[in-house]
Amino acid sequence: MREIVLDTETTGFDPQTGDRIVEIGAVELIRHMPTGKTYHQYINPERSMPDDAFQVHGLGDDFLRDKPVFKSIAQDFLDFIGDAKLVIHNAAFDIKFLNAELGWLGLPAIPWDQAIDTLAIARKKFPGSPASLDALCRRYGIDNTARTLHGALLDSEILAEVYLEMIGGRQPDFGLSAAEAQVDQGVSVKTERIGQRPRPLPQRLTDSEKAAHDALIGGMGETAVWTRFS
Repeated sequence: MREIVLDTETTGFDPQTGDRIVEIGAVELIRHMPTGKTYHQYINPERSMPDDAFQVHGLGDDFLRDKPVFKSIAQDFLDFIGDAKLVIHNAAFDIKFLNAELGWLGLPAIPWDQAIDTLAIARKKFPGSPASLDALCRRYGIDNTARTLHGALLDSEILAEVYLEMIGGRQPDFGLSAAEAQVDQGVSVKTERIGQRPRPLPQRLTDSEKAAHDALIGGMGETAVWTRFS
């Protein structure tokens, strides 16, 4: 099973009022294990970066001016994510922006059910507790000291660690098949049947040890449980 842990950074909160994506970061997981394969792209939003957004992301107009526009990276991004489940913290926000950008290019939208929302999982798992990415890092003891500014790839890498902790750690399913895994959003896991050994394990008792054991059991009489079930 392939999953993509994804984060975007934007100029603001609403694409319908002119806000755009300025950065995309993504981390690939296979069977809940990071593969080392990532996607990272800065994007020219074709508009000025508001001061408050600059304060959060540290991305200014000068830095973004020579970066590609979304149109030129859209297909590469879609090729990277494919039909994998998208693990996103507050998925509604990122999917809203991605679908707005794709819609302006006449490209198909990302289905809402392709996303796994870790914010919703955290709120269900820890009701009433803070569910921000920083709060979850504190809960799980994940080092996020490098997160002085919001960066899409760094946040994706941190979110991947948080997500793996929320589903039970980095172990690849404890031998369970990962063909199906929808954490907390209707969990469905198939187990694999363990077969018999092709050859029995060799006997480790020596002849003298076996004889001593038989003599011990024989001395207990015919009513001893070991005698009745031997």
